[in-house]
Amino acid sequence: MTQTIPRHVAVIDIGKTNAKVVLIDSATGMQVAAKSVPNAIRTDGPYPHADVAMLWRFMSEGLKALHQDHGVDGISITTHGATGALLAGDELALPVLDYEFDGPEEVATDYAGIRPNFAESLSPRLPNGLNWGAQLFWQARMFPEDFARVTAIVPYPQYWAWRLTGELASEVTSLGCHTDLWAPDRGDFSSMVDALGWRNLFPDVRPATSVIGTLRAEIASETGLPAETPVTVGIHDSNASLVPHLGRQEAPFTIVSTGTWSILMTVGGDTGALDPAKDSLANVDAYGRPVPTARFMGGREFDAMVPEIAEPTEADLAFVIANDVQALPSFAAGVGPFGDKTGRWTCDPGSLTPGQRTVAASLYLALVARACLELCGLGRSITLEGPLARNRLFGQALAHLSGVPVFASGDATGTSLGASLLFGGVLPEAGGSHAVVALQAEGLEAYIEKWRARTQG
Repeated sequence: MTQTIPRHVAVIDIGKTNAKVVLIDSATGMQVAAKSVPNAIRTDGPYPHADVAMLWRFMSEGLKALHQDHGVDGISITTHGATGALLAGDELALPVLDYEFDGPEEVATDYAGIRPNFAESLSPRLPNGLNWGAQLFWQARMFPEDFARVTAIVPYPQYWAWRLTGELASEVTSLGCHTDLWAPDRGDFSSMVDALGWRNLFPDVRPATSVIGTLRAEIASETGLPAETPVTVGIHDSNASLVPHLGRQEAPFTIVSTGTWSILMTVGGDTGALDPAKDSLANVDAYGRPVPTARFMGGREFDAMVPEIAEPTEADLAFVIANDVQALPSFAAGVGPFGDKTGRWTCDPGSLTPGQRTVAASLYLALVARACLELCGLGRSITLEGPLARNRLFGQALAHLSGVPVFASGDATGTSLGASLLFGGVLPEAGGSHAVVALQAEGLEAYIEKWRARTQG
């Protein structure tokens, strides 16, 4: 049965840094309105965890306001990865663990003995709780009585879908996001899930592009939305950024999803060059297909390098190149292609103007992104999504470094737009989309070679 595509889709978009409720017009793909709140981690209780009560209030109030002002016809959900919920009936058995918490390292040796190998999971061993499987293993060890109460293990987007509808599901983009829980080539749970006896705790896998259900009666009453408002199963945020491009571009093509993380995904690419020691892996797209992926914490690093953002001038660029001002990886420990290195500058960054720091950091991000492309493969074109799409110098530098057309998405939140398309909508054909002009500057090639020499070994 063909379902009607909702006109106004409210997207619940929970990023690691900020949570948003964004209203998208499905006919135009345009953002109608948005609400945002910092996604602060709570440090009370047994370990650092998501403030789900605050997020729930924010979502409810956001949905109510957007419906009053514009009307909401459907709800879609997207969240950051490496996160899930342990349910005991109608409540959480344990708080939703923050993946940056280092507690799972306490059982790292035992976990190493049971986690699947890279050939099966295409998931590297990552620090702290960045492998969701490591979180679950730690929680089961540290809180055995609470874990014994668990009736369902659900990925984070599906937790919020359950809160809204009362329906449970699992979904492959979150299960296949460096969790150790999924075998992408088989399209099934990994051997570890069976070895630990967890398979029956995961609800049935359902497509991200399906409707999980309609609103619980009390949620409809609380928000003013009709009880029959449909809610999608939900999707991992990086994969949401892929959705608008699937079937619209000739593979292979590369999408760079940016925010706290910069995630490079080459649809139709080869997984053969992936290196688990360099934070490269396979994501799984909305249709269950492995997508070679490399990533680094680009947003987090840029914020660390540039306390005050300034629009750089030609003089700033010339100064940085002429004076060999370079940022060297990595300013986020343990992740990215240079995760084993400690970030540093070739000069005192305090001596630089905000414009000069912005130049050096933008070039740094482009150079690290180019290193990522060695791992996930280089598509025929590159499309930038999210905040870095607005960084003109980054796009120009990446075009120079890659030698393929680079397009900057006009939508600042590719995740929200992609999630809105889970109801089956398609974007109108974009007119006049032009590739950014590749960066040209005197001394640029020598600058690039120096950076690469300094980051070898």
